[in-house]
Amino acid sequence: MLKIIPLLLVGLLLTGLGMAASDDEDLRQTKLADLGTSLFFDVNLSQARTQSCATCHDPARAFSDWRDSGVGAAASLGADMSSLGDRNAPTLSYVALTPEFHINEEGSYVGGMFMDGRETNLAAQAGAPPLNPIEMAFPDKASVVARLQESPLYPAAFRELFGEDIFTDVDAAYAAMTESIAAYERGEFFSPFDSKYDRYLRGEYEMTREEELGMTLFFSEQFTNCNQCHQLNNLPGAQREVFSDYTFHNIGVPVNSALRQANGLGVEYKDKGLLENPHVTDPAQAGKFKVPTLRNVAITAPYMHNGVFQDLKTVVQFYNKYNSRNEAAQINPETGEYWGEPEIAENISLTELEIGPFLDERRVDALVAFMRLLTDRRYEALLETQHQTP
Repeated sequence: MLKIIPLLLVGLLLTGLGMAASDDEDLRQTKLADLGTSLFFDVNLSQARTQSCATCHDPARAFSDWRDSGVGAAASLGADMSSLGDRNAPTLSYVALTPEFHINEEGSYVGGMFMDGRETNLAAQAGAPPLNPIEMAFPDKASVVARLQESPLYPAAFRELFGEDIFTDVDAAYAAMTESIAAYERGEFFSPFDSKYDRYLRGEYEMTREEELGMTLFFSEQFTNCNQCHQLNNLPGAQREVFSDYTFHNIGVPVNSALRQANGLGVEYKDKGLLENPHVTDPAQAGKFKVPTLRNVAITAPYMHNGVFQDLKTVVQFYNKYNSRNEAAQINPETGEYWGEPEIAENISLTELEIGPFLDERRVDALVAFMRLLTDRRYEALLETQHQTP
């Protein structure tokens, strides 16, 4: 028996189906997003009927995966509940604002989906997990399309939105599914811009002194380099800042040995980051990963592409180590040992990393306090429980 999607989502879909046909694009987009909502939460989009998009991108956890997969939440379990990935599932918060994968005027790679930018846009990204053997594990697009047609609701919705013949072409039907999911992800629910930082910009929140210091440090060109990569708009204080410029960098992150042992790849395996993107062949891109948004960063631990760090303060201290020769700065506070060698020792962005003075404890804490302000309003209660399951 099919596992039926939540009644509320069914209601949304039925409401859309009951509306009269219209050429109005806004109305079509509303219906498309309603269909995408149902698809996003439907476990039937995995071969084993155990995993939906929302499983690894939980809306209650800022669209990240908080589940303990045996190595904390460093990587996600597949729909078979045994396969284990090698990268930390990124948040889908504000994902619709990511530019398509391209090379900018400076010759740098920018944007795209996944940490290596391998999918050009949001719809392409939505189509990848169902066909990934260690994620949703369908053997091919035809199997996914056949599963869609088992639903009592989807066939009518697809035909209304994409034409009566949509299921006669597997590729077209699959693309219709991904377009629908992307329409849902483009909605305000994913990108509300209602954090304390946004409210501060609107005069609705007063920062503490520590938060003000953190903001000053973050946007400073003298004391830190945070905004060099984590700022898209030209001026600090701009509305709708996503806190990423979507470029790619190798910052010298060490191997997550526990994860590599658990997923069987072994510590000898090297994740080449951007060089894993089939559109990139330049060896100088090895080890580079897309700069993530800092929106909701305080509640989406663990951190880095491989989930090697558990605490946001640890991340700041890792960056800080590049500006000190002090022995204490070279120690990972989570392990009490040295940070570890970079997974890819070449191509490290030292120009961006070795900027500014070493930050003392007070300034490190202030930066963390500022980043906590980037939490969407509905997640603020999680700030004190970010290491616990909801």
